[in-house]
Amino acid sequence: MHLHWKTELATRPVRQSLLNSPMGIVIQPKPALLLFTAFSRYREALDWARGQAAGLWGPVLLESPLYRFDQTEYYTPTMGPDLWKQFFALGQLIDPGSLAAVKWQTNRWELEYAAVANHHKPRPLNLDPGYITPAKLVLASTKDHAHRIYLQDGIYAEVTLGYAHGSWHFFEWTFPDYRQVAYHEFFTRCRECLIEHLRKKTKDSPESPSK
Repeated sequence: MHLHWKTELATRPVRQSLLNSPMGIVIQPKPALLLFTAFSRYREALDWARGQAAGLWGPVLLESPLYRFDQTEYYTPTMGPDLWKQFFALGQLIDPGSLAAVKWQTNRWELEYAAVANHHKPRPLNLDPGYITPAKLVLASTKDHAHRIYLQDGIYAEVTLGYAHGSWHFFEWTFPDYRQVAYHEFFTRCRECLIEHLRKKTKDSPESPSK
């Protein structure tokens, strides 16, 4: 939407003063790599979740191995024992500000799968979205906590891992399984894929000096 010409003229001095000011300038964030975490005791549930995500934000760029998820028994009453976890990164980069909407979609998919899969547990699939930037891995949550920031519509965001000096670093609140080197190796592949995509996008931009 364009500003009225009078409004544009009125805001030009403000814009110029902001550019000359020592205060921080508002800059739109770069796109992030969309990451899904799926876990279940049923392999078909993980395949179904991957297919749903790829249909909306595909294709799947990277897919992790299956990891045994046995660091906690918190989910056993609703999901059963012998859980397996898998990550997959999607090809459509996202605006980090859209994470709450993605979380709402994954919640709907969880309910849909529980209704059609005819498994014996009330929650046969857990599907959570997040994103990776060159500096961090962020996960969405419906639960508030001291280290989580409210986004919108009942959804919070947590910086689960940070990346610095060539490796991933966890925090005191980071889930135990996210501290594993095996996870970090996959997240590094995701990070490298994102950086290459952003580099190519910058190179192909009409504003690029090489153009």
